[in-house]
Amino acid sequence: MTNSKPIRVLIADDHPVVRRGLKSLLNTEPGLELAGEAENGVEAVELAGSLQPDVILLDLIMPKLTGLEAIPRIKQDNPKARILVVTSFAEDDKVFPAIKAGALGYLLKDAPPEMLVQAIHDVHRGEPSLHPTIARKLMQELKQPSPLSPTAEPLTQREVVVLQLIARGLTNQQIGKKLSITEGTARFHISNILSKLHLANRTQAALYALQEGLSSLEDLE
Repeated sequence: MTNSKPIRVLIADDHPVVRRGLKSLLNTEPGLELAGEAENGVEAVELAGSLQPDVILLDLIMPKLTGLEAIPRIKQDNPKARILVVTSFAEDDKVFPAIKAGALGYLLKDAPPEMLVQAIHDVHRGEPSLHPTIARKLMQELKQPSPLSPTAEPLTQREVVVLQLIARGLTNQQIGKKLSITEGTARFHISNILSKLHLANRTQAALYALQEGLSSLEDLE
């Protein structure tokens, strides 16, 4: 069943050409609509708070306040904010800190339009959207030891399996179907995993699985 309400998207990018291109894309997609646009990080934080968009497309390099600096401020005002970082090759060394800050999706600016549209829908549903190229870049950062240590309570065998499925990009519904459990049970397992590992979202969980050798980059393809 199609959701009658379109996904309201806030565009935050300092390049007018990029904003124009993104607006044109939104205008051609019936399920998406433009909530507003910001040309710097300060505007991004302000508009994210006042407009309460469903998804925020956020550039990492902007004047006044970088995207990386904007993410925690946006999340502080609205912890449920869905942020999709849209970055270029020159900037993706900053993507890993953005994961820690709480962004849910990461896409390269040269990605095809259909990939961006899919990423917006994924992030809106609370699902991670991680470009494989960015994942490879992130692996260099993942070699560093995590500053957070898991709780004394280890993951159960079922939670390990769920974590591996998260890393493969499966939705709650798909995880439930694959494991013959309800979607609610899958959601419960994921909540426990995030709590035990001190992680903020599914993207961090997927990267944790990579770091611990529970998954591989091929799973993100």
